[in-house]
Amino acid sequence: MKAIRIHGFDAVPVLEDLPDPVPRPGRTIVRMQAATVGHIDRTVWRGSFLRHPPLPYTPGVEAAGIVVSSGRFAAGARVWLRGSGLGTLFDGTWCEQIDAPDEALGLLPDALPMAVGAAFFSPTTSAWVALHDVAKLQAGEQVLVTGASGAVGSLVVQLARELGCIVGAVDPDAEAPPPASADLLIDTVGGGVLSAALPAVRPGGRAVLIGYTAGPTLQLDIAHFLQRDVALLPLNMFRREAAGRAAAPELLARLADGRLHLEVRSFALADAAVALEWIAQRGHRGRAVLVP
Repeated sequence: MKAIRIHGFDAVPVLEDLPDPVPRPGRTIVRMQAATVGHIDRTVWRGSFLRHPPLPYTPGVEAAGIVVSSGRFAAGARVWLRGSGLGTLFDGTWCEQIDAPDEALGLLPDALPMAVGAAFFSPTTSAWVALHDVAKLQAGEQVLVTGASGAVGSLVVQLARELGCIVGAVDPDAEAPPPASADLLIDTVGGGVLSAALPAVRPGGRAVLIGYTAGPTLQLDIAHFLQRDVALLPLNMFRREAAGRAAAPELLARLADGRLHLEVRSFALADAAVALEWIAQRGHRGRAVLVP
């Protein structure tokens, strides 16, 4: 089979021939139809993640495909894959045949394209858990979103509006939002964008921190911050994986019937390096997926 291999951190991804995986108890072999290229893959590739597979390794924590061999799923079943060590502890999904733990798989609705099935989990569950589990969003609240054109941000906007909230997007190139104008800030970019947007949260409000593509550092005027009593709430989806998986069937149903929309862009498996560069560009829309 063909697989992307990483021989050193920050090294150019290489397409190589590897032996096909062999069936093993507790694991499922999936013929990959689409594999996501996400920021976690980029972080592992650069050697900046908390853990990584032994070098050389095949990246990829998410994918969708067709079951080839499994003790739990029927051959031919359409499935999505996510987590359970894929791409972080051992070889991941950027290959023609994925060898995955059974618990990493879920069934994919027939109506959902494979590219969306590969890309849905991280952005939809992050948006859902951020709003419902972390922020405890209430109907009718005023919500601001940074990075609203991105995958997570766009889904936050859709889900908050579905609950009857008034939602505004923060434009980092325009004037900052009016002070004390929102009950909740959902920040997906961090850095200076977050610093500029925080004063827009009303005293006693909340800010949920999801990402840091604009930088991992936040500068605060502590005296001003304490007086306004705004709660900074981090979203850690590794700790909240169970909540994300519990929400996945409903989120898949909403994607399948059109209530939610997720934009994806496809790249050939051999163009993994191009996809890694694309997701690092400011203002890119949607998620990147590799296709065999």
